[in-house]
Amino acid sequence: MRQNQGILPKYRRLVSFIICIALGLASSLFLATGAMFTLVAQGSIAPIARLEKPLFNLAEQEKQGRQFYENGQFGNAVLVWQQVLKTYQSHNDHLNQARVWSNLSLAYQRLGQWSLAQKAIANSLELATFKPEKNSPEQLQVLAQVLNTQGSLELGRGNGQAALDIWQKAGETYSKAKNETGVIRSYINQSKAFKSLGLYRRALSTLLKVQKMLAAQPDSLMKVVALRNLGNSLRLVNQLEQGEQVLRQGLKLAQKLRSPSDISGSFIDLGNLARTQEKSKSAVDYYQQAIDTAPSIAIKIHAQLNQLSTFIHIEDWEKGKALVNQIQSQLINLPNSRSVIYAQLNLANSLITLHQAKVSGTSNLEAIAKLVATSYEQAQKLGDPQASTYALGKLGGLYEKNQQWSMAKKLTQQALAIAQNTNTPEIIYLWQWQLGRILKAEGDIPGAIANYQEAVKNLQSLRSDLAAFDTDLQFNFREKVEPVYRELVSLLLQPNSSNTPNQDKENLKLGTNNKSLSQADLKLIEQARQIIESLQLAELNNFFREACLDTSTTQVDRIDTEAAVIYPIILRERLEIILSLPKRPLTHYSISIPQNQLEETVEKLRQNLVIRTRYTFKPSAQKLYEWLIRPLENELAQNGINTLVFVPDGVLRNIPMAVLHDGKQYLLETYNLALNPSLELLPPQKLPQEEFKVLGAGLTEARQGFSSLEFVEKELKKIKAEVPSQVLLNHEFTHKNVENRLQSTFFPIVHIATHGKFSSKALDTFILTWNDRININELDDLLHISSQKKQRAVELLVLSACETAVGDKRAALGLAGMAVKAGARSTLATLWPVNDQGTAVLMSDFYQQLRNQKQTKAQALRNSQLALLQNPMYKHPIYWAPYILIGNWL
Repeated sequence: MRQNQGILPKYRRLVSFIICIALGLASSLFLATGAMFTLVAQGSIAPIARLEKPLFNLAEQEKQGRQFYENGQFGNAVLVWQQVLKTYQSHNDHLNQARVWSNLSLAYQRLGQWSLAQKAIANSLELATFKPEKNSPEQLQVLAQVLNTQGSLELGRGNGQAALDIWQKAGETYSKAKNETGVIRSYINQSKAFKSLGLYRRALSTLLKVQKMLAAQPDSLMKVVALRNLGNSLRLVNQLEQGEQVLRQGLKLAQKLRSPSDISGSFIDLGNLARTQEKSKSAVDYYQQAIDTAPSIAIKIHAQLNQLSTFIHIEDWEKGKALVNQIQSQLINLPNSRSVIYAQLNLANSLITLHQAKVSGTSNLEAIAKLVATSYEQAQKLGDPQASTYALGKLGGLYEKNQQWSMAKKLTQQALAIAQNTNTPEIIYLWQWQLGRILKAEGDIPGAIANYQEAVKNLQSLRSDLAAFDTDLQFNFREKVEPVYRELVSLLLQPNSSNTPNQDKENLKLGTNNKSLSQADLKLIEQARQIIESLQLAELNNFFREACLDTSTTQVDRIDTEAAVIYPIILRERLEIILSLPKRPLTHYSISIPQNQLEETVEKLRQNLVIRTRYTFKPSAQKLYEWLIRPLENELAQNGINTLVFVPDGVLRNIPMAVLHDGKQYLLETYNLALNPSLELLPPQKLPQEEFKVLGAGLTEARQGFSSLEFVEKELKKIKAEVPSQVLLNHEFTHKNVENRLQSTFFPIVHIATHGKFSSKALDTFILTWNDRININELDDLLHISSQKKQRAVELLVLSACETAVGDKRAALGLAGMAVKAGARSTLATLWPVNDQGTAVLMSDFYQQLRNQKQTKAQALRNSQLALLQNPMYKHPIYWAPYILIGNWL
């Protein structure tokens, strides 16, 4: 497979001296990588810059070590602290030895030298618990510090629960020492452990506890640091408004205390938050304030790099080019450190983007390669394997872009070997993915698949806390995670992916005769289905910015013997369809439709569907039927299928499958239909008829800039006539009133008829109340009141009159997110603003249908939609098509 076709011929090869450098790395690293780690294991450190002169004052020496550490020169910090340690050892000073061993463990952790870090912390713990000094105030302080470091070590090695236990013990020790600042620090650390375990609610509650404790603290730089940590943590879990308030509070305090580094750092934090909110202009302004107030070149460059990536994002090329020149001239004057190396690699990322955008007057691949190669040499001098693997992997990526596969492979393999020794899955997966791409280009499909599978495994081990990676490395879900899953699926489903002999390529392509497929091929199809399920969950977790979804091993499609599950998978050059039938092997179909053509067809259908006076949507609806359903018709008929459950992908989430048209009739006229983000989210269960009660809430009057919904009252009255209901209308429909009703009574069904929007951003997904808006997290909290009270989930959540955001290709991700996060087994919602009167008719009929115990929810909805379709007033799809059932269809 050829990549980067736009690269100019004169850059087909990097300049000879860069090739020589890389060849030198290739030959030496294969031999030297193991040797380097052997030396470290024996207690040596890879080459480090010499100290100018020894410092005889211990306090000054320790301060020098801290400065090296804070500047990212961890190897130099180790040298200084080792000298300090010898002095304390000569004086038999146990507590100070413990403290310095703790510092050494931190430095070893940052260098990725885990065995040395473990040895250092073991020595530290032994000394910190030395009996003659046990339980003295000084001993408690040192022990707490050592425990904090030990927790950091466990978290760095991926042991989140162990880190949590240790940090809780550290908090108790600080409490005994009457050190409230230390207690606060331990709580902040505990929140990191909770996040690593996917326990985001507990992480947030811990951070809020910190916020309350800080309110009683006197103004101090520690308080500034804590506020910045809290604000950034809130940003990472998408609590942006709270995060902004906390960061502004931290900035104000930093200005009061006249701390230039914290002032500049707070502006950077606020800029990062503004970027998360997609407020690029505000982000640029914040970064500029950070630049103007920066007390050091290092902080200034940090702000400039973030500003540069923002200019590139908004395609302000001229400002970006000018900033590149400033950054490059300043980087030359900085002493070698990890932060400088990361800054250079960050700059290289931006330069590559500028080059690919063909911005005139910017660096070519030759110059970028020089920068990356220099970064690698600097990382080697520091003895920093983590910085080394980033630089080496990036250099391999440049060879990949230049289609020099052999060199790219060698460098990537070396980067991967170093990353695996540092136990950093967030780095390891990047090089496994890169190696997979290179092997695919070389034609080694089994090797490519193996590396992609390992990359996905490492991504899953991160528990989808993907938003929390180092922003300096410009981590992005859409660019750095989603493609890994899709490219693996493409490899698994392409002909000859298993390299089995005598494979029938045509049958694999069309999926019409599973008997001709080998067991290896069937296994690949099953793996592809699992991967696309994993992507769906990872995408939703990223939408929420937290790993909030618990999965079950129950396969719902095996419970309903008359349901088929369809997985349409959008790949760059084709559409793949996996069909799951009850008690049958998976079937696979491949249609040669480029992604852009499919997306254009879907978008055209979506736009034309809402024009009630025309039927211009039909050609698009028929095209999609030919691609998605026609190849499956025979198997669906032969297996007696009456329900189709779609696990939709990408833009396919934005359209109702009910309108797909075979030339004679709509898909709705043949099948019950449902959508499911994943078949493993909630266990299957039919709607119980006992306690069939509804909590209804809605607005009829115009509120907060939204129009009136005149027929909502009629809709809720009709529902109340069909089933026992309590109704909150207009001024009664408030967050507090809904909360009170759910606390007092369990309602299997919650029906909300109001304006609402679903967006690809969790922040912009909400439902309207009389005096406020309920966002996804708040709805989740509300509905869990009921489930906690009765140990049961809400069976059905109905969101009537809501809509997906216009012009947002991923808007229905918000709809799926709302459905899943709410915790209801099933959600009935609408894709666009529905006809007020028609909705009242449909909902009344829907609740009548639900009382029929022989029917599933999918059948009840279909019958209600068909009733509208057959009514001359409502036969156009704009009236009956937008209603979709998400989740459990039984």
